[in-house]
Amino acid sequence: MAGPSDKFVDTPDAVDSADYQAFLDDFSHQLTSSEGEILHGHVLSVSDKEVIVDIGRKIEGLVPASQIPLAEGKPAVHTGDEIEVMIDRRGEPVEGYILLSYERPHRLHVWEHLEKAAADRTPVTGRVVNKVKGGLAVDIGAIAFLPSSQVEIRPIHNLDSYLGREIDVLVLKLNRRRGNAIVSRRELLERELSARKTEALAGLYEGAVVSGVIKNLTDYGAFVDLGGIDGLLHVSDLSYGNVAHPAAVVQVGDQVTVKVLKFDREKERISLGIKQLHPDPWNNIEARYPRQSRVVGRVVSVTDYGAFVELETGVEGLIHISEMTWSRRMKHPAKVVKAGDSVEAVVLEVKA
Repeated sequence: MAGPSDKFVDTPDAVDSADYQAFLDDFSHQLTSSEGEILHGHVLSVSDKEVIVDIGRKIEGLVPASQIPLAEGKPAVHTGDEIEVMIDRRGEPVEGYILLSYERPHRLHVWEHLEKAAADRTPVTGRVVNKVKGGLAVDIGAIAFLPSSQVEIRPIHNLDSYLGREIDVLVLKLNRRRGNAIVSRRELLERELSARKTEALAGLYEGAVVSGVIKNLTDYGAFVDLGGIDGLLHVSDLSYGNVAHPAAVVQVGDQVTVKVLKFDREKERISLGIKQLHPDPWNNIEARYPRQSRVVGRVVSVTDYGAFVELETGVEGLIHISEMTWSRRMKHPAKVVKAGDSVEAVVLEVKA
């Protein structure tokens, strides 16, 4: 019968399960120092079922192919590659080769990386693999729990859109012994928002011209995201013309350029304007519309006492009911004009 050393050098006879522990004990003088140690081995052969690895000391080992990531349906390693393995005493012997684990070194590296990320408060990237009670399961090398309250800055009720997505998270809690982790995306978003806000505030002052995105609309104006901090664009500062509702000028998601009109740094209140980026149409109004000059405009509204006519954006004139016809019997301006009509008129008086 061949001696134990022959099994790895000349005659790789099978080692049955009953003798496996004794077999390892026979080699204890060679293996003791390697137990729990990451070994660097060289791939000798690759098949669909196993990868044979030379770990030195005249010892060859076997890694089940199921532990190796696949590429095109085959283990993603090649003859001659150097890979990290660990001795696996828990498995059954296979045809005279010592059993090796490819997964254990990988897990050790993963946990070392996660522990360092948790200590340094640095983000890690993971993929959302499932919805679970109270949140999401995220693969960050180990399966971590992302509570629903930690997904976004504001509460979110539908988590389906996150399935399959890659996201960055911060590790809040880690327990290697139990193999679990708790992560947060919200904390990372809040950190990024704070950094953007600090940067945005540094560049703000009254009179500054900045860019932003329309965040939401109200009856009295639009809120503009300036990069982590919001400013109010009042409806009266959207245009020199009459604006009934902000939606007539801007929509949510629009990129806009605005001027900072007022800025209270302490209270972080910012008033913005768009019309202030353009000349006031009432400047030099008398020179552009002298008395007795003929003008053409568009009727924008009709009242009991007359019609308002837009001559250009921000400039409107009133045609009084008494100036509409020589007849004294007309009861209402709507008998002569309606909104949208183009009319010709004469400038009687200018009051800027």
